[in-house]
Amino acid sequence: MKISYNSEPRKNLIGQDIYRLRKKQQLSQRAMAAKLQILGYDFSELTILRIEKGIRLVTDIELKILCEFFHVTPNQLLGFDN
Repeated sequence: MKISYNSEPRKNLIGQDIYRLRKKQQLSQRAMAAKLQILGYDFSELTILRIEKGIRLVTDIELKILCEFFHVTPNQLLGFDN
């Protein structure tokens, strides 16, 4: 059985939290992308925009990078810690 992710309106669970964390640090998408690039990660403004809007899948590696960047756990981003 083939599962299609294209029919889902939202492709990730963390986009809204990434937006909230970025705003809390008073970072624009451009500034966040620049900081991630300085750290050696291939994130662009467009990548961040798509993640925040929930229209882009987030890989496990990207989840780890974002957790380290914002100093949060994967459980916090995925909504397991209340």
